[in-house]
Amino acid sequence: MSEQNRSPWRERMTILGDVEAASFLPWIERHAAKLGLAHAICVGGPGRIELEIAGPAELIDMMEMGCSLGPIDVWVDAIHRAPVAGESG
Repeated sequence: MSEQNRSPWRERMTILGDVEAASFLPWIERHAAKLGLAHAICVGGPGRIELEIAGPAELIDMMEMGCSLGPIDVWVDAIHRAPVAGESG
């Protein structure tokens, strides 16, 4: 178990849709914190939010599910995920 904590899974998550509501970015921050996931958010443009997220794969799956349901004032059309290359060592 401690081995898994030392090398978390890292992914880039791209959320597409009507995601420009002011409430969504703070919601993402709170949801990631509740799941214990490390994250960095980058707004990629109209209708697009990108974030890099790290933690156990199961919790990243939960983050995706939460974002797809999101707060009432956003509409998520799609979420794309891609692994982020780890540091060599």
